[in-house]
Amino acid sequence: QVHLVESGGGWVRPGESLHIACAASGSDLFTHHVGWFRQVPGKEREALACLSLDGTEKKYADSVEYRFTIYRDIGSGTVRLLMQNLKPEETAIYYCAVDMSTRPICELSAGSYQYWGQGTQVTVSS
Repeated sequence: QVHLVESGGGWVRPGESLHIACAASGSDLFTHHVGWFRQVPGKEREALACLSLDGTEKKYADSVEYRFTIYRDIGSGTVRLLMQNLKPEETAIYYCAVDMSTRPICELSAGSYQYWGQGTQVTVSS
């Protein structure tokens, strides 16, 4: 059983940056694909970024590439998402997820992930 917990969410002003983190128990987070997603009420879950199990291959959604960075934090054993230049429309609940498959490269598709955290709220407003 894999238990995921997101942390670091909160309120920021437009244009500011925020780090959020994904921690896991029950599995080694660094041996699986990890993805970050967000969702607002009434809308579909949106894939943002993923980090492949090899720790190097990454994918980003067009809407966040060059602003968001997914990376492993070795010291804490977490997978983090640095979000820069945040916009009000990016207010959402942010989720991390783990794909237990052996596909070589992660996918930006919610259906490819089996385990999900409960999410952390990010609010971008002035």
